[in-house]
Amino acid sequence: MNTANLQLEGLLVATSSILELLRRKGLLNEQEILDALHAAEANLEDRLADSPELRSAHMDAVKFPIRFLLAATNAAPEQLSFSQITALVGEAKR
Repeated sequence: MNTANLQLEGLLVATSSILELLRRKGLLNEQEILDALHAAEANLEDRLADSPELRSAHMDAVKFPIRFLLAATNAAPEQLSFSQITALVGEAKR
């Protein structure tokens, strides 16, 4: 497996844990987290929409971390593995 993929996996799992901790401590509620992630995805789409070199598959790759965090926020990440959350992202894309 590509080392970058392993690094991305670690970063996403850590980030989803931090988001869950913020939610549990009452610093952000679930809706605020989801709203921030949706805003990030929309901002990314706006910035990259004019990039002719980015194909649909590339856009999906760029958006994957945000979509992963959205799925993890909706799915209690402590109960699902990285691959299970990744599968949820793939199913939602269809």
